[in-house]
Amino acid sequence: MTQPDTKPDTRQRIQAAMRAAFPQAEDRVARFYAMQEYHLGWRDPQLAPTDSDPGKLIRPQLVLLACRAAGGDPAQALPLAAGIQLLHDFTLIHDDIEDDSDTRRGRPTLWHLWGLAQGINAGDGMFVIAHLAIHGLVDAGVPAERVLRVLRRFDEVILHVCEGQFLDISFEGDLSISPEDYLAMIGRKTAALIDGSAALGAMAAGADDATVAALGTFGRSLGLAFQIEDDILGIWGDPELTGKPRAADLYRRKLSLPVVHALRHAADAADLAAIYAQPAPDDAAVSRALAILDAAGSRQYCTAMAAEHHHAALAALDALGTGGSPEAAAARAQIRAVAESLLGRQS
Repeated sequence: MTQPDTKPDTRQRIQAAMRAAFPQAEDRVARFYAMQEYHLGWRDPQLAPTDSDPGKLIRPQLVLLACRAAGGDPAQALPLAAGIQLLHDFTLIHDDIEDDSDTRRGRPTLWHLWGLAQGINAGDGMFVIAHLAIHGLVDAGVPAERVLRVLRRFDEVILHVCEGQFLDISFEGDLSISPEDYLAMIGRKTAALIDGSAALGAMAAGADDATVAALGTFGRSLGLAFQIEDDILGIWGDPELTGKPRAADLYRRKLSLPVVHALRHAADAADLAAIYAQPAPDDAAVSRALAILDAAGSRQYCTAMAAEHHHAALAALDALGTGGSPEAAAARAQIRAVAESLLGRQS
C-alpha cells in the first residue's frame, strides 16, 4: 500500500511516540522489553541497539490523516497512532507463534530466538503497552471522556482482529469454505484494524458520529480491497515487482480468495482440491492449478471484488463532503491518494 505521507519526520514522530510508551525498566526485567524492541526492529538478535527501516507505518499514518481530515490536530493523536502500530506488532508476535513462522522481515522471529513461552509473554506485554500509549492522549490534551471512548473502540477493534485470527486458524485446510466465509475472515483480521485506524483518528479529533462512521467505512473497504489485491499478486504477481516467486501462494497451498472461488466454481475443482492435498505441489501441479483458476475466471472475480470495495472506500470518503479547513481538505486528498494508488497495484 502506498505511503500516505512521504515525509520521514512523520514516521520518526510515530516511532518516538511508540518508544515513549515503554516504561523505564529495572535491570531484572530490561530483557523483557528488549525482546519487544527486537521485534520492532530497534535491536539486533544480541539485543544491541540498531537502526532499521520501520516500513511505511500505514495504519498509524492513517490515524494522523483521519484526525486532520476531521478537523483535529494530528500532534494530539500521536499517542493513538503509536498505540495502533504497537497493537499491529503485538498481533504479529502472536501470529508468528500460531503460524509456526521462524522468520519475519528477513530476521528470526522473537519466539524462534527466545522460545514459545517468552514469545507469548512478550506479545502480551506489547498488548498492554499499546493501551498505555493511548492513555497518553490525556497528556496530549484530549479530554478524558473522549479518551475513554477511544479506548473502548480500540478494544472492540482488538476483539474483531482476534475473531479474524480464530476464523483464519479454523479455516486452515478446510477446502469447503465459501468466498463469503473468506471475506468475513479478512474483514476482521485485515480490514478491522484499518477501519479502526481511520475511525479512531476521527474520534480523537472529536468528530461527530457520521464522520467517524464514514472514515471507518472507508478504512474497512480499503482493507478488504488491499487484501484481495494482495491475494491476486500472491498468484499472478510479477516476481521482479513483488519480490516473491511466481505463484507463491499456490506453492504454499494458501487458501486465498482466488482459490476459494475456484474450489466453488471451477469445472475441475476436484483436481484443484487434490493438488491442495499434496504436501508440496511441484511445478506441474502449480501450472495445472493456474489453468484451473484461469478457466474458472477466478482472477477476474477477484479483480471485480477488489474494484467494488475500492469504489465503496471512495464513496465513504466522498460522504465527508468538501468543507472544513484547508488542512482538513489536504488530509482528505492524501487519504484519497492512498485509496486510488491501491487498485491494480503491481507490488
